[in-house]
Amino acid sequence: MILAGIGLSLVFLLFVFGRFVPEKEKLTKTDSSVAAPAVSTFSIDSARSSVEKSLTGELNLALKNLEQKLKAASTSATQLAAYHELAHFWSEEFRYFELYAWNEALAARLENSEKSLTFAARLFLDNLQEDPDGPRRQWKALQAKDLYERSLKINPNNDSTKVGLGACYLFGNISTNPMEGIALIREVVQRDSTHVYAQLTLVKASILSGQFDKGITRLQTVIKVEPRNIEAHLLLADLYERTGEKKEAVKWYEKSLQLIEQPEIRQAIKDRIGALK
Repeated sequence: MILAGIGLSLVFLLFVFGRFVPEKEKLTKTDSSVAAPAVSTFSIDSARSSVEKSLTGELNLALKNLEQKLKAASTSATQLAAYHELAHFWSEEFRYFELYAWNEALAARLENSEKSLTFAARLFLDNLQEDPDGPRRQWKALQAKDLYERSLKINPNNDSTKVGLGACYLFGNISTNPMEGIALIREVVQRDSTHVYAQLTLVKASILSGQFDKGITRLQTVIKVEPRNIEAHLLLADLYERTGEKKEAVKWYEKSLQLIEQPEIRQAIKDRIGALK
């Protein structure tokens, strides 16, 4: 589902709705008036209790067997296996993202490796950017933040992890100061202007603050580094459209068609091109 660091469905929403976060959450560059609680009001325990009540028959039996397996686990290895089985149950059998990611996060904290922690963190971070529910989005950001911080304790020099941590503040509304997250990401860009993940994250920050010209400049840098980066092409076309430069927007939408195979995305882009001409 991940495409160049952004969810494929998120790219699709970018074209259909022209944004990647709810409009009411957008902030100006210096706006710190949207104060977020330290703890989200979303509860994973309440969510699990609610959804478990709807399970019947084979699904209910399968879940009970998996939960019993976790309770009986006597070693870290068997606990890890049980968490992963529960994660796959919620992902494949019931398609409930929050419980899938929660169990992957529990496994990652138990394993405590840089790879597992960043994997689980990225699950939350990618998904929260598509989530219109404020408290649930905050909960995901807090989960990702904790996982990234644990990963940085293992490897303090991982710039991508630092960018991910900054993005939690930027997109999760977990701080009274949105610039706190941007500062973390800028530190990475100052050391390495070709860091694609950092540049793309700052592009999204530019969109949030309405600084479209800055976003365009950063995207041009990204495309020089990665000429076939689909996300950069789509965002660049979108930003040109936002600034009223329709010809440039059409040009970059058409360039993106050379990189995209998914029929539904291609059709959305063609529709957008038709609307601009």
